[in-house]
Amino acid sequence: MKIGIIGAGNIGGNLTRRLTALGHDVSVANSRGPQTLRELAEETGATPVAVEEAAHGAEVVVITIPVKAVPSLPSGILDGAADGVAVIDTNNYYPQQRDGRIAEIEDEGITESRWTERQIGHPVIKAFNGTYAQDILDRPRDAGDPDRIALPVAGDDETAKATVRALIDEIGFDTVDAGGIDDSWRQQPDTPVYGLQAGVEAVTKALAEASPQRPAAFRG
Repeated sequence: MKIGIIGAGNIGGNLTRRLTALGHDVSVANSRGPQTLRELAEETGATPVAVEEAAHGAEVVVITIPVKAVPSLPSGILDGAADGVAVIDTNNYYPQQRDGRIAEIEDEGITESRWTERQIGHPVIKAFNGTYAQDILDRPRDAGDPDRIALPVAGDDETAKATVRALIDEIGFDTVDAGGIDDSWRQQPDTPVYGLQAGVEAVTKALAEASPQRPAAFRG
Protein backbone atom coordinates (compact mmCIF):
# COMPACT_ATOMS: atom_id res chain seq x y z
CA MET A 1 0.00 0.00 0.00
CA LYS A 2 1.22 3.53 -0.73
CA ILE A 3 1.09 5.65 2.42
CA GLY A 4 1.88 9.32 2.94
CA ILE A 5 2.83 10.58 6.39
CA ILE A 6 2.74 14.30 7.15
CA GLY A 7 4.70 14.87 10.33
CA ALA A 8 7.83 13.05 11.45
CA GLY A 9 7.64 13.48 15.21
CA ASN A 10 7.28 10.61 17.66
CA ILE A 11 4.10 9.11 16.20
CA GLY A 12 4.91 9.91 12.57
CA GLY A 13 8.46 8.65 12.85
CA ASN A 14 7.49 5.37 14.47
CA LEU A 15 4.63 4.79 12.04
CA THR A 16 7.18 5.30 9.28
CA ARG A 17 9.43 2.69 10.88
CA ARG A 18 6.66 0.16 11.43
CA LEU A 19 4.93 0.56 8.08
CA THR A 20 8.11 0.34 6.04
CA ALA A 21 9.09 -2.78 8.01
CA LEU A 22 5.78 -4.29 6.90
CA GLY A 23 6.63 -3.59 3.27
CA HIS A 24 4.50 -0.52 2.59
CA ASP A 25 5.66 2.23 0.24
CA VAL A 26 5.92 5.21 2.60
CA SER A 27 6.51 8.86 1.76
CA VAL A 28 7.19 11.10 4.75
CA ALA A 29 7.20 14.88 5.04
CA ASN A 30 7.67 17.52 7.70
CA SER A 31 7.57 21.30 7.90
CA ARG A 32 11.35 21.65 7.65
CA GLY A 33 11.81 19.96 4.29
CA PRO A 34 12.88 16.55 3.00
CA GLN A 35 16.57 17.27 3.53
CA THR A 36 15.97 17.06 7.30
CA LEU A 37 14.56 13.53 6.97
CA ARG A 38 17.65 11.93 5.48
CA GLU A 39 18.47 9.85 8.57
CA LEU A 40 14.91 8.52 8.89
CA ALA A 41 14.90 7.70 5.18
CA GLU A 42 18.21 5.86 5.39
CA GLU A 43 17.01 3.93 8.44
CA THR A 44 13.65 2.90 7.00
CA GLY A 45 13.75 3.13 3.22
CA ALA A 46 10.92 5.67 3.27
CA THR A 47 10.97 8.44 0.67
CA PRO A 48 11.40 11.97 2.09
CA VAL A 49 9.23 14.46 0.22
CA ALA A 50 7.90 18.00 0.48
CA VAL A 51 4.59 18.33 2.32
CA GLU A 52 2.86 19.17 -0.96
CA GLU A 53 3.94 15.79 -2.37
CA ALA A 54 3.19 13.52 0.60
CA ALA A 55 -0.28 12.49 -0.56
CA HIS A 56 0.59 11.88 -4.22
CA GLY A 57 -0.72 8.43 -5.13
CA ALA A 58 -1.36 7.58 -1.49
CA GLU A 59 -4.15 5.23 -0.46
CA VAL A 60 -3.72 6.28 3.17
CA VAL A 61 -2.50 9.67 4.43
CA VAL A 62 -1.55 10.21 8.06
CA ILE A 63 -1.70 13.76 9.44
CA THR A 64 0.33 13.83 12.63
CA ILE A 65 1.29 17.43 13.34
CA PRO A 66 0.34 19.93 16.06
CA VAL A 67 -3.30 20.99 15.76
CA LYS A 68 -2.28 24.64 15.51
CA ALA A 69 -0.28 23.78 12.35
CA VAL A 70 -3.18 22.17 10.47
CA PRO A 71 -4.48 25.45 8.94
CA SER A 72 -0.98 26.06 7.57
CA LEU A 73 -1.02 22.91 5.46
CA PRO A 74 -0.89 23.78 1.75
CA SER A 75 -4.20 24.20 -0.01
CA GLY A 76 -5.13 21.03 -1.86
CA ILE A 77 -2.91 18.92 0.36
CA LEU A 78 -4.76 15.78 -0.81
CA ASP A 79 -4.62 16.61 -4.51
CA GLY A 80 -3.14 13.67 -6.35
CA ALA A 81 -4.07 11.11 -3.70
CA ALA A 82 -5.67 7.84 -4.76
CA ASP A 83 -9.43 7.77 -5.17
CA GLY A 84 -11.09 7.08 -1.84
CA VAL A 85 -7.96 7.96 0.15
CA ALA A 86 -8.32 7.30 3.89
CA VAL A 87 -6.95 10.16 6.00
CA ILE A 88 -5.85 9.36 9.55
CA ASP A 89 -5.88 12.20 12.09
CA THR A 90 -3.65 11.42 15.08
CA ASN A 91 -3.83 14.94 16.50
CA ASN A 92 -4.90 16.27 19.89
CA TYR A 93 -5.94 19.78 20.89
CA TYR A 94 -3.77 21.10 23.71
CA PRO A 95 -4.90 24.74 24.11
CA GLN A 96 -2.99 25.54 27.30
CA GLN A 97 0.03 23.41 26.58
CA ARG A 98 0.72 24.10 22.89
CA ASP A 99 -2.00 25.11 20.45
CA GLY A 100 -3.63 28.22 21.89
CA ARG A 101 -7.37 28.71 21.92
CA ILE A 102 -9.25 27.64 18.78
CA ALA A 103 -12.63 29.36 18.80
CA GLU A 104 -14.55 26.82 16.69
CA ILE A 105 -13.59 23.96 18.96
CA GLU A 106 -14.26 25.88 22.15
CA ASP A 107 -17.34 27.89 21.19
CA GLU A 108 -19.14 25.43 18.89
CA GLY A 109 -18.24 22.40 20.97
CA ILE A 110 -17.12 20.42 17.95
CA THR A 111 -14.56 17.66 18.25
CA GLU A 112 -10.99 18.48 17.33
CA SER A 113 -11.13 15.98 14.46
CA ARG A 114 -14.28 17.59 13.05
CA TRP A 115 -12.36 20.86 13.10
CA THR A 116 -9.45 19.21 11.27
CA GLU A 117 -11.87 17.94 8.61
CA ARG A 118 -13.02 21.50 8.02
CA GLN A 119 -9.46 22.71 7.58
CA ILE A 120 -8.44 20.11 5.00
CA GLY A 121 -11.83 19.67 3.32
CA HIS A 122 -11.85 15.88 3.63
CA PRO A 123 -13.23 13.32 6.11
CA VAL A 124 -10.75 11.93 8.60
CA ILE A 125 -10.44 8.80 10.69
CA LYS A 126 -9.24 9.50 14.23
CA ALA A 127 -6.71 6.93 15.41
CA PHE A 128 -3.40 6.72 17.26
CA ASN A 129 -4.13 9.98 19.11
CA GLY A 130 -3.92 8.36 22.54
CA THR A 131 -1.23 5.85 21.65
CA TYR A 132 2.23 5.95 23.20
CA ALA A 133 4.62 6.36 20.30
CA GLN A 134 7.00 3.68 21.54
CA ASP A 135 4.16 1.17 21.70
CA ILE A 136 3.99 1.30 17.90
CA LEU A 137 7.39 -0.39 17.85
CA ASP A 138 7.36 -2.34 21.11
CA ARG A 139 3.80 -3.59 21.61
CA PRO A 140 2.57 -5.15 18.33
CA ARG A 141 1.20 -8.66 18.92
CA ASP A 142 -0.30 -11.35 16.72
CA ALA A 143 -4.08 -11.56 16.55
CA GLY A 144 -5.43 -13.53 19.49
CA ASP A 145 -2.49 -12.77 21.78
CA PRO A 146 -3.93 -11.98 25.25
CA ASP A 147 -1.51 -9.05 25.57
CA ARG A 148 -2.63 -7.41 22.32
CA ILE A 149 -3.55 -3.74 22.77
CA ALA A 150 -6.74 -2.32 21.22
CA LEU A 151 -6.96 1.17 19.77
CA PRO A 152 -10.15 3.23 19.37
CA VAL A 153 -10.95 4.32 15.82
CA ALA A 154 -13.59 6.95 15.00
CA GLY A 155 -14.85 8.25 11.68
CA ASP A 156 -17.89 8.78 9.46
CA ASP A 157 -16.61 7.13 6.28
CA GLU A 158 -17.15 3.44 6.90
CA THR A 159 -15.03 2.36 3.93
CA ALA A 160 -12.10 4.49 5.05
CA LYS A 161 -12.57 3.32 8.63
CA ALA A 162 -12.41 -0.30 7.50
CA THR A 163 -9.18 0.43 5.62
CA VAL A 164 -7.64 2.03 8.70
CA ARG A 165 -8.76 -0.75 11.03
CA ALA A 166 -7.28 -3.36 8.68
CA LEU A 167 -3.99 -1.43 8.59
CA ILE A 168 -3.88 -1.18 12.39
CA ASP A 169 -4.54 -4.91 12.61
CA GLU A 170 -1.60 -5.48 10.28
CA ILE A 171 0.58 -3.22 12.43
CA GLY A 172 -0.24 -5.51 15.37
CA PHE A 173 -3.14 -4.02 17.33
CA ASP A 174 -6.83 -4.74 17.73
CA THR A 175 -9.34 -1.93 17.16
CA VAL A 176 -12.62 -0.80 18.66
CA ASP A 177 -15.11 1.19 16.59
CA ALA A 178 -15.54 4.42 18.57
CA GLY A 179 -18.34 5.79 16.40
CA GLY A 180 -18.39 8.79 14.10
CA ILE A 181 -16.23 11.90 14.25
CA ASP A 182 -18.83 13.66 16.39
CA ASP A 183 -18.33 10.80 18.87
CA SER A 184 -14.55 11.12 18.87
CA TRP A 185 -14.65 13.20 22.07
CA ARG A 186 -14.64 9.79 23.73
CA GLN A 187 -10.94 9.40 22.86
CA GLN A 188 -9.74 12.99 23.25
CA PRO A 189 -7.14 13.88 25.93
CA ASP A 190 -7.98 13.11 29.55
CA THR A 191 -10.73 10.61 28.71
CA PRO A 192 -10.54 7.11 30.24
CA VAL A 193 -9.32 5.53 26.99
CA TYR A 194 -6.60 8.11 26.34
CA GLY A 195 -3.26 6.36 26.81
CA LEU A 196 -4.95 3.14 27.88
CA GLN A 197 -2.83 0.08 27.12
CA ALA A 198 -5.47 -2.63 27.24
CA GLY A 199 -7.52 -5.03 25.16
CA VAL A 200 -10.86 -4.74 23.38
CA GLU A 201 -13.07 -5.23 26.44
CA ALA A 202 -11.32 -2.59 28.56
CA VAL A 203 -11.15 -0.10 25.69
CA THR A 204 -14.85 -0.56 24.93
CA LYS A 205 -15.66 0.04 28.62
CA ALA A 206 -13.45 3.13 28.76
CA LEU A 207 -15.13 4.65 25.70
CA ALA A 208 -18.53 4.13 27.31
CA GLU A 209 -17.39 5.84 30.51
CA ALA A 210 -16.19 9.04 28.82
CA SER A 211 -17.78 12.40 29.55
CA PRO A 212 -18.60 14.81 26.70
CA GLN A 213 -17.52 17.81 28.78
CA ARG A 214 -14.03 18.98 27.89
CA PRO A 215 -11.87 18.98 31.04
CA ALA A 216 -10.70 22.37 32.31
CA ALA A 217 -7.06 21.44 31.69
CA PHE A 218 -7.86 21.05 28.00
CA ARG A 219 -9.87 24.24 27.48
CA GLY A 220 -8.39 27.51 26.28
